[in-house]
Amino acid sequence: MQEERECLGVTILGSTGSIGESTLDVLSRHEGRYQIVALTANSNSAKLFEQIQRYKPKYAVLCSDAAANELRSQVKSAGISTDVLAGAGALCEVAALDEVGCVMAAIVGGAGLLPTLAAVHAGKKILLANKESLVMSGGLFMEAVEKSGAELLPIDSEHNAIFQCLPAQAQEFSAKRSRSQRKTLDQLGIARILLTGSGGPFRQTPISSLDNVTPDQACAHPNWSMGRKISVDSATMMNKGLEFIEACWLFDAKPSQVEIVLHPQSVVHSMVEYIDGSVIAQMGHPDMRTPIAYGLGWPDRIASGLPLLDLVKVGGLHFEEPDFVRFPGLKLSRWAMEAGKSASIVLNAANEVAVEAFLNERISFTAITEVIDHVLQGADLVNPVDIDTVLAEDRSARGLAERRVIQLALN
Repeated sequence: MQEERECLGVTILGSTGSIGESTLDVLSRHEGRYQIVALTANSNSAKLFEQIQRYKPKYAVLCSDAAANELRSQVKSAGISTDVLAGAGALCEVAALDEVGCVMAAIVGGAGLLPTLAAVHAGKKILLANKESLVMSGGLFMEAVEKSGAELLPIDSEHNAIFQCLPAQAQEFSAKRSRSQRKTLDQLGIARILLTGSGGPFRQTPISSLDNVTPDQACAHPNWSMGRKISVDSATMMNKGLEFIEACWLFDAKPSQVEIVLHPQSVVHSMVEYIDGSVIAQMGHPDMRTPIAYGLGWPDRIASGLPLLDLVKVGGLHFEEPDFVRFPGLKLSRWAMEAGKSASIVLNAANEVAVEAFLNERISFTAITEVIDHVLQGADLVNPVDIDTVLAEDRSARGLAERRVIQLALN
C-alpha cells in the first residue's frame, strides 16, 4: 500500500522563464502531491496571467507596481482570487510563507539572491536554479543553509548530475549541510568532479569571426532551450565558469578538484571520478524537467514527463578539452574562485552588465569578457562579511562595468 503524502506547497521564483515553465509542467503531472502557492515574474505579466488562470495560485508577484496593478485588474475581472503583490519585498515574502515547503529559485542573475536567501532563512527545501546566489554569496549562503536547517538541491543539470553521482552520505551533507555528515571529497574517495558543457553555438566557429556575432546567433543554442541572458552566457561559456564556482561551493571542492570537459551532445550531464578509476556519470535528455523532477522528489524519484533515453539512437559520445583562448571566461572564473574575497561577486556583476550591453547591441560579443577582465583588474577586493557587503560590491562592480561599456561603445 502506497504511503500517503502531505501535499507540499510550492513557490516558483521566476515562473515565466524556461525553468519556471518546466517546473509547472512537472508539477502538473503530480496533482495531489504538490500545491502551487505562489508564482512570480519580473515583467512578463501576460504569461503570468495565463499561469494564474491555469494554476490558480494563492499569490502572484511582479516587480513593478504599475504592472502589478494592471494584472490585479485582469485577475479580478476573471473572477480569480489570486492576491497580486509587487516588489522585491513581496518576492521574499512568498518565498518564506508558512504554507510553502519548497521554493524553486529560478530568477535569473543577482536579482535572485535576496528572495532565495529568504527561503533559506525560513528553512525551506530550496531547488536552486539561480547559480548567481552561490557565486555572489558563497560561504555566507552555505552557512545560512546549515544554520536554518534548509534543504538545498541543485537544479542546474550539471550540478544535479554531480549530486546524483555522489555517495548517499555525501548527498545528505550536500543537501542538509549537516556537520556530523561532513566528509571531504578525499575522504569519500573522489578524485575529481568532471563538469560537462556543450561548448555552445561557437565551439567550432573561427575565433577571428566571433567579434561579428549577433545577439540572435548567440542565443541559438544547439541543444538547450533557455532565456536570452543564459544563452549568451552559454555562448561565451561564462555560464560554465559560474557553474564551476557554484560546484566548488555546493560540493565543498577545491578549484583543483573540478575540471571542465566539453561534451557537445549534452547527454552526459556531468561525472564524478573516484580514486579506484571508476567514473560515475549521469545521463539523460537535454531537458530541464529531469533535474527538476529529481529535485522535487528527492530522496524519491518522480516522473518528469520525458521519454526514456535511447542510447542506440544517441550513437556516440564525444569529449574534448575547452579552448581557453576561445572561451576566456573560463579562465577568469577559475581565477575569481582561487582569488576568493569578493572576486566572484565582481565577476558576476560585470558579466550581467556586459551581457545586457551586448544584447542591446552596445558592445560586441568578444567585448563581454573584455569588460569582465577590465573590471576584475580594477576592483578592490574585500572580504564579504555579510549580505550588505555583497550587495555593495555588486553595485560597485556594476558601476565599473557600465563605465567600461560606455568607453567601448564610444570607440
